[in-house]
Amino acid sequence: MKNRNVFFWSIVVALGGFLFGFDTAVISGAEKAIQQLWGLNLLEHGFTIAVALIGTVFGAMFGGIPSDKLGRRQTLIWIAVFYLVSALGAALTSNWYAFMAFRFLGGLGVGASSVTAPVYISEVAPAANRGRMVGMFQFNVVFGILIAYLSNYLLVNLGDNAWRWMLGVQAAPALAFFLLLFKVPESPRWLLSQGRVEEGRDVLRRIDPTTADQDVTTILTSNANDKADGGGESLLAGSYRKPMMLAVLFAVFNQVSGINAIIYFAPRIFEMTGLGKDSALLSSAGVGLVNLIFTMLGVNIIDKFGRRKLMLVGSFGLIATLGLVARAFYLKEFGEFGGMLVPMLLFVYIGFFAFSQGAVIWVFISEIFPNAVRAKGQALGSSTHWVMAAIITFTFPYFAEKLGGGNTFAFFCAMMVLQLLFVWRIMPETKGTSLEQLEKTLVIH
Repeated sequence: MKNRNVFFWSIVVALGGFLFGFDTAVISGAEKAIQQLWGLNLLEHGFTIAVALIGTVFGAMFGGIPSDKLGRRQTLIWIAVFYLVSALGAALTSNWYAFMAFRFLGGLGVGASSVTAPVYISEVAPAANRGRMVGMFQFNVVFGILIAYLSNYLLVNLGDNAWRWMLGVQAAPALAFFLLLFKVPESPRWLLSQGRVEEGRDVLRRIDPTTADQDVTTILTSNANDKADGGGESLLAGSYRKPMMLAVLFAVFNQVSGINAIIYFAPRIFEMTGLGKDSALLSSAGVGLVNLIFTMLGVNIIDKFGRRKLMLVGSFGLIATLGLVARAFYLKEFGEFGGMLVPMLLFVYIGFFAFSQGAVIWVFISEIFPNAVRAKGQALGSSTHWVMAAIITFTFPYFAEKLGGGNTFAFFCAMMVLQLLFVWRIMPETKGTSLEQLEKTLVIH
């Protein structure tokens, strides 16, 4: 019964990841109609599409504050409201400024959910299954992206208002998320951090009645030690230097792999290889499918093989594929360029990324911070991820044109060599270890 409880709670909270993926991708089917409707110039159009990403950065930066003040569950309920209002508002409004405000609100939900959902799941999941449980969040992100593309495809022929249906249909899963959250309890670790000991004990009993009392003692002792060592609730305390460094570096490496550039600009990259515009459909469908399959694989084996092994295998794979893509672009200058070579290499690249970084990032960052600052630490890692995503996404077209495909992909390859060194020399293994035991290892006492 205990595992069934945790599984249900994790599935419900991971719906935040589904809405995250759906909200991020759904705009792709509506952006042309939006530009025509309001007669937007290139700058206005670009800002209209990017405003949700800007909201995501702010949501990630500040998402830890309500998570600590109001609780994980209450914050998730507000995130569901943001998703619901954003979907209905963006679909129904006739005002461009209001449209951007609603999209910004949805972006806040995406950013805040990337902080709060992994934290909640990590705090209720048993150590032996924590990787798989938190990994469901990333799987749902990828699944949400695929469903958004499928939804857009099914709704595209509904006439001039098809784009409104594309954006508005998100209200259905957002409403389901909102209602199901009322069947989910508050995080026991947050309750204990607020002095609500009996409420926390009750939730821990629903997770595992045989260890609940021992878990309460362990968590309270850990919290007391943390305050005694001068850590408390400030993330800037010197004792948290190591987990902060790990979170920031992990998030930076996630993006300097080039993943967002490749996902967002796959058709452009394929055109650079000389395949022509018809490859766009092949690229988006193929990338999405490979991403889903290998994310599922990574999530299912992360607790068996551990976070470091997945990252080591993934790093070698990313170095090899990015290096071969760079080589292919260099050879293009000498007329030795196989048309399907780069697309096939990029599909393999997506597989290695999804299996390693994609499956591990939210799990790892949610595990390495102590109870007192876990939400703030997740916010640090998440906001670093989104700021880097914005930088890489905005600069990729410029550098790809000015430096060429060979040099651009060689840079991504070099960054993955650094990631390999980071994983090999610095990254700790966190599988099968309680959050309180990890704190003893990672926090300077």
